[in-house]
Amino acid sequence: MPLKIVIARLNHETNTFSPIPTPLEAFMPQWDEAAYKDQKGARTAMGAFLDIAEKLGAEIVTPLAAMANPSAAVAADAYTLMNDAIVRAIEGGCDAIMLDLHGAMVAENADDGEGTLLERVRRIAPDTPLCVALDLHGNVTQKMVSNADIIVSFKTYPHIDMYETGAHAGRLLVDLLQRKSQPVIAWRQLPLLSATLTSNTSASAMQRAVEAAKEAETQDGVLAVSVLAGFPLSDFRDAGMSVVVVAENNPALADAVAEQIARKMWNERDDFVYDSLPLKESLAQARARSQGAGQGPVLLLDHSDNVMSGGTCNTMDVLEAALEAGLDGIAVGPISDPEAVAALIKAGIGATVTLAIGNKVQLTQQGISKTPPLLTGKVLAITDGKFRVEGPIYTGSTIQMGNSVLFDIGAARIVVTEERVEPYDLGVFTSLGLDPAQESFLILKSRMYCRPVFVPISRGLVECDSDSGGPTSANLNLFPIRKVRRPIYPLEAQLEW
Repeated sequence: MPLKIVIARLNHETNTFSPIPTPLEAFMPQWDEAAYKDQKGARTAMGAFLDIAEKLGAEIVTPLAAMANPSAAVAADAYTLMNDAIVRAIEGGCDAIMLDLHGAMVAENADDGEGTLLERVRRIAPDTPLCVALDLHGNVTQKMVSNADIIVSFKTYPHIDMYETGAHAGRLLVDLLQRKSQPVIAWRQLPLLSATLTSNTSASAMQRAVEAAKEAETQDGVLAVSVLAGFPLSDFRDAGMSVVVVAENNPALADAVAEQIARKMWNERDDFVYDSLPLKESLAQARARSQGAGQGPVLLLDHSDNVMSGGTCNTMDVLEAALEAGLDGIAVGPISDPEAVAALIKAGIGATVTLAIGNKVQLTQQGISKTPPLLTGKVLAITDGKFRVEGPIYTGSTIQMGNSVLFDIGAARIVVTEERVEPYDLGVFTSLGLDPAQESFLILKSRMYCRPVFVPISRGLVECDSDSGGPTSANLNLFPIRKVRRPIYPLEAQLEW
């Protein structure tokens, strides 16, 4: 009789300060057979799980495949419905469970989204082998560790090893199933909130921590070592950095490795803090860089409103400051403003229009209100906003920006869209007839995902934060953090651990 394996995906990175709601439809959930078809061949952890299960000749049950872009706490009814689907599948009996989760989900009815799900699963399947793949930005909790046999997280940011992480976790699960292994987990939670920008795995302390994890995995008996940056804008008790070690039936070894790497990270804690420059200084750097050697635009990365961290794609601070500083030859993309899109489409190509664009989604959780600027310009292009991604991130997928307009205000040309979209492909501009390589400056609402495609056409980049605050700013003092355990660094700068 073949093995029966339940495989599911439920991913959401929750920014509890984001004004963007997270209802069920945000996940575009795929159920049962549709979930299998959605993930078969995908370069995700669930895609790897499916490949492993099929090689085993297993009967595969896929109750759910669901992922929503970062936004506010998941609606209670959505969270319950999706969790219930997974639990029901497991209640039907199975030999193994493979879950592709994020690790930083907060729901309206569960602060610890993944831990609460895993606790439910363990109550009905206390002895069933269970592996979990997590995002590098997961906030690991005691519930998560206590209710899984195997936990493995991504080792890259930008995330290019999702499939490989699933393959790693799945390989360990197969060994457990076949009684070749008895994995044990150790966990260290640091009192440390890292800025998302400092979790770039090709630079600084995060790179060194991941290299230490890879080195530790070469030791006899060490099966997996995960360094998790955490996600500081999930305001709940356990937000922050952690280390998870899976070892072969040796709790002392797992604990020692977790302690060693966590201590290394703590000793370099200052490198996990990001100090934003005043926006005026960032723009002065950009101007100087544009006059230096090299070709292509200078990238202005507006990380205070990063879509893939729960941003609105609607704030105008960086563009307004750039115009005030006298910068010219600017391309901006995209600004999500459905109201402005409708007005520009009604005016038509070639029309000159004066209207308010952006700053319309109020940042109520932060107590921040911004005024939409009035801009006068010409409508250059109108499209349906659909284009195919050339890569290297999400290659071959289709981006849907909704109805989109290219609006020329003289010093800047703005891509205005109906939908929030992370600019990780040149198509954000080229689909509207604009060649970004020919511009002097590009304002991109992105931290990291834009870099693999835009850096090669640029002469450099400058990271820009909003002085008045944005939904994904690196300045934690701009957020009314209330639930995170205290004391925690850098909110308590003199903390010893």
